[in-house]
Formats: sequence, C-alpha cells, structure tokens
Amino acid sequence: MTDDGHFGEDVAATYDASSAEMFAPDVVEPAVDLLARLAGDGPALELGVGTGRLALPLAHRGVRVHGIDMSRAMVRRLREKPGGDAVDVAIGDFATTRVPGEFAVAYLVFNTINNLTTQAAQVACFRNAAEHLRPGGCFLVEVGVPELRRLPPGQTAVPFRVGPTRLGFDVYDVATQALTSHHVDVTGGRGTVRSIPFRYVWPAELDLMAELAGLRLRDRWSGWGGEPFTHESRKHVSVWEKPAG
Repeated sequence: MTDDGHFGEDVAATYDASSAEMFAPDVVEPAVDLLARLAGDGPALELGVGTGRLALPLAHRGVRVHGIDMSRAMVRRLREKPGGDAVDVAIGDFATTRVPGEFAVAYLVFNTINNLTTQAAQVACFRNAAEHLRPGGCFLVEVGVPELRRLPPGQTAVPFRVGPTRLGFDVYDVATQALTSHHVDVTGGRGTVRSIPFRYVWPAELDLMAELAGLRLRDRWSGWGGEPFTHESRKHVSVWEKPAG
C-alpha cells in the first residue's frame, strides 16, 4: 500500500466514473444545500475531500471550503477540475491532521468514517473535527447502518452490487466490527479484484464518540432531505453541535 492508502492512482483514475451515481445532481444538490445552510457565512472543512464531489459545488455556492485527504492522487483529480484551485487541501490522515482556522461545519460523507479501521482512530476523528469547530459549529457524518440483519447464521457476506461486469460484496466480522469490501470488475473476460478494509460503526456508538469530543447530537435523518430516521433506515445523516458556550 502506498502513501495514498487504498485510493492510489489506479483508483483515482476511475473513481468518478465508478461512483457516477454519487455524482448525479439529485444526490449532490440536497447534500450541498444542507451543508451550505450549516456553513452559513462561515468556512467548511471536508474530511476525506477526495476528488471534490461535494467540495467543488459547495465552493461554487460561495462557501470557503478546506479539505483534508491522504490520497495525493485523488486530490490531483480535484485540482484538475474547474474551480479546483479554490479548495485548500492538506495532505494527511483526517483523524489527526490539523489545518489553521475555525470552521462553521466539518463534514465526513459517503461512509468515509468507516475508512478508519479502529475505534481509536474514529474517536480521534471526532476529537479532531471538534477542535476545528468554532463554538456553535457542527460536525456532520453520512454513513450506512450496518446491514447485519441480512446475515443468516453462518453467513458473513452481503452483496451490494451484482451485474454482468461488476460484482461487489461486503464481508463482516461481527466480533471485531471489521468489514472488507470486495470489488470485482470483468473486462474482456478477465477479472480484477480490489479489497478495501473498513470498520463499521453504529449510530449510538457515534453519539458516544461525539460526547467524548464535547459534541451533542442535534439532528439525525435517514437522508439529506431530512427524512425521519427509523429502524428501517439503511443510512443516516447525523449532525452534532459544539456548544456555543
């Protein structure tokens, strides 16, 4: 593994295309609407900024956006896009890397909290986000709810994509909360496999991490449009606030 982690040049080169559904306007615009409201007239900090899927349209709204990302290859793709030079990016681990200033909102989306593969790193991420926030600022996380209810006894794998040329499935270890995503791509009758380790995390566990960082839960929805979060929700968008006092 390179300094870019699991998101080196080979992944960065095709990332936008392979995640095209996440770049669709009906996915991006509600997220940017909410982030812009949370930012108000203040700056925003994206942890795991990647190729700028949300950072660039948010900056286009007039929000000053800063980013942190470990992958130089992903950030190069951001820089190549129109407006890419408007987003300041620090290269480093978003659980520990500090940037100057105080922010109205920090955010971590598209399951990226799970890229931190230990509980200690996830706790450190919450503390790092909290230390970047101004009083009254918010930390937002978008992440899936672990799909353990789809696992019958003795099964560890859950498919998330099945197609003629692409196959994806997650393998869970319920004893450690380890999760490995396997991506199989078939081109010209030949397959390539990419596996990425994660650590899944529960909403209540994230609330405790937030409390340890001095944050308190303000809102939790099942989507960017403010849909109610229920026991049937497959993901959540949660907002924790740094006390104004």
